[in-house]
Amino acid sequence: MKKMIWWCLLTPILVANAQDTGEDEFGAWYMYFGTNQVSNKLSIHTEAQFRYYETFGNFNQLLLRTGLNYHLNPNAIVTLGYGYIDTDPSFEEMGLADASFAGNEILEHRIFQQFILKNKVGKVLFEHRYRLEQRFINNKGLASLGANLKDTQHRARYRLQLTLPLSDTFFVNVYDEVFLNLQDSVFGQNRLYMALGAKLSGNTSVQLGYLKNHFNQINFDRLQIGVFINTDLRKSDTTTP
Repeated sequence: MKKMIWWCLLTPILVANAQDTGEDEFGAWYMYFGTNQVSNKLSIHTEAQFRYYETFGNFNQLLLRTGLNYHLNPNAIVTLGYGYIDTDPSFEEMGLADASFAGNEILEHRIFQQFILKNKVGKVLFEHRYRLEQRFINNKGLASLGANLKDTQHRARYRLQLTLPLSDTFFVNVYDEVFLNLQDSVFGQNRLYMALGAKLSGNTSVQLGYLKNHFNQINFDRLQIGVFINTDLRKSDTTTP
C-alpha cells in the first residue's frame, strides 16, 4: 500500500518530465576509446563518453567502460568488461535540490561479455560485434523518496561496422547496432552511425560523425566526436642475437 501511494504521488512528476525529452535538440557525444596491448594475447580496453542533450550543454550521461581483451587471432577478440553509467534522464536542467526530488539520477553498474570478428572484402573492413550485458540499475532520485527502484536487466547487442579507407589518412566509418532486451519488450533501440575519420599518427585517430538513435517512439540526433588511441605497452625485445 505504501509503495502504491508513492507511485501515485510520483506519476505526475514523471509524466511532466516526459513531456519534453529534448528530441528536437541536436545533442552531442564526446568520446575517448583506447586499446592498450600488454602482451601478444592480451590488451586492455579503456573508454569514456560524455553525452549531452544539447551540443554544448545540458548533461545527459557519463559512461566509463573498461575490459580485458583476449586476442584469439588478429581477427577475433573476446572481452570481459565492466561499465559505470551515470544518467540524468530529465531534459531540463535543474538545481541539486530539485534534481534529487525529480529523480534525475540513475546509476548503473554493468558487466558485459563481447566477441568481435573482423574480415575484409576488397578495401572494406567489416567488423561484427556481439555483446551481452548484465545491467544493475539504481534510480537514486526516486529511491530517496522511499520507492524501491533497483532493477537488474539483461540485454544483447549486435553491431555491424564498415570502414572504407579514402587515402592513407582519411577513412569513412559506418555502423548499425541493434539492442535487444532479454525481458519485457524485445526491441530496445537501434543506432545508425556514419563518420569521417582521420589518422593523426600510427596509434591515434579521430572521427567526426552523426548518430541517429532510434527508440520505439522517439528518435535522437547526435553529433559524435571520438578520439581513438591504441598503445603498445609490451616490452620491446632488446636481446642481442
